Amino acid sequence: MSIKRRTFLGLIGAAGVTVASTGARAAGNAHFDGYPGSKGVLFDATRCIGCRKCEAACNAVNELPAPAEKFDDLTVLDRSRRTDAKTFTVVNKYETPSGGPVYRKMQCNHCLEPACASACFVKAFAKTPEGAVSYDASVCVGCRYCMIACPFNIPTYEYDEPLSPRVRKCTMCRPRILEGRLPGCVEACPKEALTFGTRDELIKIARKRIEKYPDRYLDHIYGEREMGGTSWLYISGVPFSQIGLREDLGYASAPELTSGALAAVPVVAGLWPALLGGLWAINKRKEKIARQEKREAVENAVARASAEAESKLSAALSKAEVENRRRIEVEVKRALEEAGLNDTKEEG
Repeated sequence: MSIKRRTFLGLIGAAGVTVASTGARAAGNAHFDGYPGSKGVLFDATRCIGCRKCEAACNAVNELPAPAEKFDDLTVLDRSRRTDAKTFTVVNKYETPSGGPVYRKMQCNHCLEPACASACFVKAFAKTPEGAVSYDASVCVGCRYCMIACPFNIPTYEYDEPLSPRVRKCTMCRPRILEGRLPGCVEACPKEALTFGTRDELIKIARKRIEKYPDRYLDHIYGEREMGGTSWLYISGVPFSQIGLREDLGYASAPELTSGALAAVPVVAGLWPALLGGLWAINKRKEKIARQEKREAVENAVARASAEAESKLSAALSKAEVENRRRIEVEVKRALEEAGLNDTKEEG
């Protein structure tokens, strides 16, 4: 099996990053509470009406391809959907035992200690001070470990992009945030089901709503502590499991869960460059031998073809020469006969 240069460099980078990040926060036991003043979004499931205007805004802001169904087509809510490489957010409808349908917006939750960043050995993902989890396609090697690591099943891959596929997900409209603007979905929501602000302030807003309307809300802010905390927070009047959110994640962050396993990695990490280098050299030698054998086979085939062609040409020329000589003799004899020279010679 041929090892591509990009893959090899990625594997070498993995070993290097593992050694370099031994003491980093991502692989340590210390919990990260987020950057001071980092932003987030509070989603209120009691206010969402499933209008899909947030989807349309997300599509426009991120310049994504138009969907198969128009955004005013609400029949799509009759089936469960998830985000993909061309859709960064979707709204799903959930029929609950307590009564009418409840709607929930799905997108990247922008964890305080992202599992995608913890799993990425080339640091293509990073938690930014603004609150968003950013992605750098220029260093991504396409391993897709982030897709496996994410407990919310969010990152997706451009499988239909043959040249430079990327991992795709919600950006929390970070460029807009840096400009002092609202995320597209928040700005477009007609019912204020989405509230943008600092994460600390959003938690206070959520607590006030729960305290003011105890009959409307569950006494829990989803994302305040789940998986170490997220920048996207939820409040709801029905159990979160009924609107598609996992309630089995616990409060430990992804780096906390993997720190014990990662602690053993530095012991063997130093061996990987040599091992991978050896595999690379063996693979390159095999490729060189294969190319040489192929070149020799082509040269031999060309030589045989040339010799055969030359032989056929020589035979054809010899045959043509004989036939030409015979034709000349016939023509001379015919000319003599027409001149009567053959009869005169016979009478003499």
